[in-house]
Amino acid sequence: MVVTHRGAQAVGRCLEFGCGTGHLTRALVDRLSIADLALNDLVGDCEPHVMARLPAGQRARFHAGPVERLDPEGTFDLIASASVVQWIPDHRCLLRDLSNRLEPGGWIALSGFGQDQFGELQALGSSASAPGYRNAGDWAAMVPQGMALMATRQIQTRMYFPTVRAVLRHLRETGVNGNAQGGWSRARLQKFEQDYDAQFGTAQGLPLTYDAVWMLARKI
Repeated sequence: MVVTHRGAQAVGRCLEFGCGTGHLTRALVDRLSIADLALNDLVGDCEPHVMARLPAGQRARFHAGPVERLDPEGTFDLIASASVVQWIPDHRCLLRDLSNRLEPGGWIALSGFGQDQFGELQALGSSASAPGYRNAGDWAAMVPQGMALMATRQIQTRMYFPTVRAVLRHLRETGVNGNAQGGWSRARLQKFEQDYDAQFGTAQGLPLTYDAVWMLARKI
């Protein structure tokens, strides 16, 4: 979406927050020539992993901590983040803060999840949710004055698993939802397994819905 709407021209300064181990980072540096890259994640231990994904000669610095308290020097031409904003409840405040860090004409590219994320788990009363689920249509009201929403996209996909325990293992290992971990007594887990299979079981297995949302905005 960035390349489609912004073009592939070089980026002066780019900030990626919630970079994790660098999957989006690698995509950014592969598709765009970035002169100066600032990387951030809440977990400081991510630094060696994300740095290892960078091509030789890429100028980059890592900043640990929450993006809300991040204070790198200067402003940016592009701010990007993947699968992080669902953990930030106040998106108006977030976008206002990010806009203040942008150069005129700069871009914000974010991905998160919509209201149907993990719909199966939500229907069964699971705590597997995050505070900031937004559908694509919700983002227009979040964008602050002085920015234009350029594009949104929302796509639902389903993964299938042989057992409920495999679903829970997937959630734990991918880290997409820490709220789904722990607190399972044998009786509670057994009932959850029975209910999941009865309500959602298919010939393909047990589904888990991902409701992915992307947004792209530009500072006017």
